[in-house]
Order: sequence, then structure tokens, then C-alpha cells
Amino acid sequence: MPVKIRLTRHGRKRYAYYHIVVADSRAPRDGKYIERIGSYNPNTNPATIELDFDKALTWLGKGAQPTDTARAILSYQGVLMKKHLLEGVKKGAFDEAEAERRFQKWMEDKEAKIQAKKDQLSSESEKERKARLEQEAKVNAERAEKLAKRNAELAAEAEAETKEEEAADAEEATEETTEETPAEETKAEEAEEPKAEASDEETKKEE
Repeated sequence: MPVKIRLTRHGRKRYAYYHIVVADSRAPRDGKYIERIGSYNPNTNPATIELDFDKALTWLGKGAQPTDTARAILSYQGVLMKKHLLEGVKKGAFDEAEAERRFQKWMEDKEAKIQAKKDQLSSESEKERKARLEQEAKVNAERAEKLAKRNAELAAEAEAETKEEEAADAEEATEETTEETPAEETKAEEAEEPKAEASDEETKKEE
């Protein structure tokens, strides 16, 4: 029976994740499988991979053929490297201790590369966050400046209106004062005329 190591799709639309399974190559992609050996989630950065290393290595040793995507995952996790080293042991190129030492060295280098990528992503994310904060601060400062300018304009307009009203009130008061003054003078003149007439009558009587 031809056996493949492949992915079966799960999850919702536009957010798919996959199970890594061992299945009959004639079975449907998302159909029945022999054994599940891991999972793969490409929605994270970097992608999240969970794999039963020993089971994957065992199935490869039994002749299971991985699909292209499954092969990339197995290579990323070091399964293919371990299989290659074990074949070297079988051929007598080196012993198991040397194979294990080489594998551990390969894994350390791989972990260092993965950690460097994570650090780089984290640094880029932090830079983007700081850039967003700076942009937001700049926008808020511009808004505050516009608001302060608008408030100053409104205050100047209100002060100008107040001065105009005060000037108008002063002008009205001046006009009222001017109108009242001739009236008072007329009353004074009228009051003085009878006195003058009285003086003329007294002069006639004395004569």
C-alpha cells in the first residue's frame, strides 16, 4: 500500500490550519488517514509547527513519501537531516555518537536562526509600534494646535465684538447727553423771561 505523509485542511475560510498525517495515497485529501503525527498553522509568523519527531522518522524509515509541503516541514524540523545521518551510520561512514553530535550541532544552528528571525520580527514590530505612536502624537499635536488657534480666533472675535458694543453704548450715551442739554437751556431761558417782565412792570410803577 503506497503511504504518504501529507496535510489535511481544517479551520474556517481564510484561516486554515492543517494536520500532518500519514495516509493512503489513494484516500481523499481530507479523508481517512492512518495516523496523525503533527499540526501546521501558517497563520502565525513564523508558522507554528507541532510534530512527533520519532513517529515521522519511523514512517520515513518505512518508506512513506512526504508531499512537497510535508517534506519542507520535515526538513525544517530536522527529520530529514536525522534520516540522512542514520543512513550514514548504516553505511559505516560514522558511528551513532558522531551522528548524534552532528544532529545536535545542526539543531543548535537551526534554533539560532529561528531565534534571530523571531528577534528581527519583534524588533520590526516594536519599530512599527513606535512609528504609529509618533504619528498619533504628531496628529494629536496638530489637532491641539488647530484647536488652540481656533480658540484664539474666537476669543479675538469676542473681544472685538465687546469693544464694538462698548463703543456703540458710549456713542449712544453721548447722543442722549447732547439731546438733553438744549432742552435744559430752553427751560432756563423760559424761567428767566418772567423775571425780566416783572422788572419792567416794577420800573413803570416807580415812574
